[in-house]
Amino acid sequence: MINLQPYQNPLYFGLLILALIPEIICLLMGKRFRWYETIVSLIFLMLTFGGTKIHEGLMLICYIVFESILTFAYLKYRKKDNRGSVFVIAIILSILPLVIVKITPAISGSQSIIGFLGISYLTFKTVGMLMEIRDGIIKEISLFKLLQFLLFFPTISSGPIDRYRRFIGDYDNTPSKEKYLKMLEKAVHYLFLGFLYKFVLAYFFGTVLLPIMSKGSLANGGISWWLVGYTYTYSMDLFFDFAGYSLFAVSISYFMGIETPMNFNRPFISKNIKDFWNRWHMTLSFWFRDYIYMRLVFFMMKRKVVKSRVLLGNIGYFTLFIIMGFWHGLTWYYIVYGLFHACAIIINDAWLRFKKKHQDKIPSNKFTELLAMFTTFNVVCFSFLIFSGFLDKLIFG
Repeated sequence: MINLQPYQNPLYFGLLILALIPEIICLLMGKRFRWYETIVSLIFLMLTFGGTKIHEGLMLICYIVFESILTFAYLKYRKKDNRGSVFVIAIILSILPLVIVKITPAISGSQSIIGFLGISYLTFKTVGMLMEIRDGIIKEISLFKLLQFLLFFPTISSGPIDRYRRFIGDYDNTPSKEKYLKMLEKAVHYLFLGFLYKFVLAYFFGTVLLPIMSKGSLANGGISWWLVGYTYTYSMDLFFDFAGYSLFAVSISYFMGIETPMNFNRPFISKNIKDFWNRWHMTLSFWFRDYIYMRLVFFMMKRKVVKSRVLLGNIGYFTLFIIMGFWHGLTWYYIVYGLFHACAIIINDAWLRFKKKHQDKIPSNKFTELLAMFTTFNVVCFSFLIFSGFLDKLIFG
């Protein structure tokens, strides 16, 4: 069996277009043939996790079985009781496979045998469901729909991160012909924009330009104009590569009548660092905001851990971004990246409070707006230099 990774080569796109044609015709006729969608999903999951990746495919099956049993078990319990200790145990069990995958390389120096492509994003989905079951928002779950949600192939490897109720709302309802025609228009636009981002711009910045900047930086050592060039080149490569992938995932979802949320919204024109996180990898950012930051802050407010709302928010920021750093990997530069953004948001909030208090004395015009964008862009690019791990190579060899 051949192995084709999502959105990586012409053969994958060719097969994808052929598979989508009957789907598009059916949706234009106002019908959704779920059995056909299921077959297509299974085929593309087999292409992604088959061949040389068969071990990952087996791990995916084991993971889905484990998380499904856990989700239904907690749902059954939640209908009878709502003890916090049981909820915490359920969350720990749900994230345990991901934790093992993340810490294994740091301990043994090799990848975990239970890891597979997309385990992080599936974990975000399952943890989100458990939290909404806890809140009483999700009261019933269909096994078939749960599997459709978790194994939705356009987004399985790297998101965007959808939410169960939003996804099922789309899945249960066939869009009208007028609405679907608009979705098709967007799907085609996102598809070609994705090609431009991933196969033209990301190729130029990542494959052509980045090795030159890297070589020059290492040859000169320390701080140099080559390092500055590397910083901005890597930032562009990171954005266009990931945004291109996300556009492909959203595009294919729209072709299938599912309005998967967008992941990027022109992040490099952000006016401050908080605005940036409302535009960059939005589904991940909003997931961390809703399921970690807001819940932690609410818990501390309820328990009256600290009285100061400012301190409360700052503790939430540090917790959120440290967790985000560890999620990326157990290396110093990922942790520093998280701490850097926590500090940046805390400083940003302090500035906004000061600005609000002295708004009559601080100018606000087109120039200050452009200055804010310029400053934010450079702060973000420097954080990406940290994130890249290149400083580790430059400093420690």
